[in-house]
Amino acid sequence: MDPLSLEIFQAVAEHCSVTRAAKAVGRAPSNVTTRVQLLENELGTVLFSRDGKKMSLTREGTIFLSYANRLVDLAAEARQAVRPVQASGVLRVGTMESTAASRLPDALRRLGSRWPQVSLHLTMGATRELMQGVLAFDLDCALIARPPEGSIDLSRFPDLDLRQFDAQRICVEELLLVLPSRHPDVLSAADLRVQCLAAMEPGCTYRRMAEEWARHAGALRTLELASYHAILASVVAGNAFGVMPRSVFDLLRWPTDVITHEIGPVETLLVRRRGDLSDCLDALHYALMPPTGRSGGHAPSG
Repeated sequence: MDPLSLEIFQAVAEHCSVTRAAKAVGRAPSNVTTRVQLLENELGTVLFSRDGKKMSLTREGTIFLSYANRLVDLAAEARQAVRPVQASGVLRVGTMESTAASRLPDALRRLGSRWPQVSLHLTMGATRELMQGVLAFDLDCALIARPPEGSIDLSRFPDLDLRQFDAQRICVEELLLVLPSRHPDVLSAADLRVQCLAAMEPGCTYRRMAEEWARHAGALRTLELASYHAILASVVAGNAFGVMPRSVFDLLRWPTDVITHEIGPVETLLVRRRGDLSDCLDALHYALMPPTGRSGGHAPSG
């Protein structure tokens, strides 16, 4: 059970397609199919159900995916443990405001404690602009938001294509609609009684997911605001409903009651240009991962 087969299995599980997985890992589709079949033979069970070109995890495949994730992470940590890393230098990092507020403080503390010679230059922006910045070599990496594969029609988000990136999942959380306190319960977009969405700039994935969720609700106006506090203020005033990840909502500590409704999961990913290797990037990735997600392994040497 070699790490490459596990990474190919992860790619097929994520993309639900041999063809798309092959593009993601830079392999021929026939090689991906062979690797998956060999893995199934080795485990003695079927990992995917096949419906035409669509591949979906079986019950056994879903169970194995959690182990595959841990094994791949452990293999990466083993490589880091035997290859001394003296991370130093300036790292240009793009980040969403939400991630800067909810995820970065603890990560930067861990990074500064273990790798004091790594200096970060932070640039705030929306996902679309941050991805463009990485490809244009203006940024070394970026923390972006993306709907998980299979949770939404990603063909409507072609600019979130990850084929030119190496992407590492940092966390998955729930995306919330935030509604005025007297708004009736919401089960679907048809239940909306406020026709104005308060959100960040157009390149924001959270905004785009909310607009996609609400597109069957009739005419929807989007109020573009510069901060999550401003979004919540508009909601409390009764003029709009807002959108934000749960981690940001929990940070705001607003004194007035509001109603929340989950519209789906959203991933936070650390993306870099495909094949771009850097000790500083490895150190940042390690610092961003919560301790429970590290399989108890060792960090890169400081």
